[in-house]
Amino acid sequence: MKKLITLITLIIFSIGAYSQEVSCEDLKNFIEKKGRYYASLSSVVLNSSWLNKVTCYTYEGKNYVVAEIRKNEYSYTTKSYIFCGIPNTNWFGFYHGNDYVDIRKTYGERFHKYIIDYQCNCY
Repeated sequence: MKKLITLITLIIFSIGAYSQEVSCEDLKNFIEKKGRYYASLSSVVLNSSWLNKVTCYTYEGKNYVVAEIRKNEYSYTTKSYIFCGIPNTNWFGFYHGNDYVDIRKTYGERFHKYIIDYQCNCY
């Protein structure tokens, strides 16, 4: 009987854990609609061969970044990615540069330093 209860509990837990997963596209759409727009950088400002647009939103006190990344340096086709839970200092470091050394770096370098490690746990 004890094993049966344990098995039922595991099945219920695994179903509940699976149902909490969200697609990255759904998460991105939700944040773009329900989040508060904070700031954005376009391709003209970014001057990058791979970053096309980077936009920051806030939702329930957390920062989310939607980045449009070119498929390759010669393509105009982009794919959107979402990054979650970016600390304010990281967004500031990417957007403005935290010090004289950061200011001299490209937006691509700062994106790798401050944003890229915060990919959302979505599929």
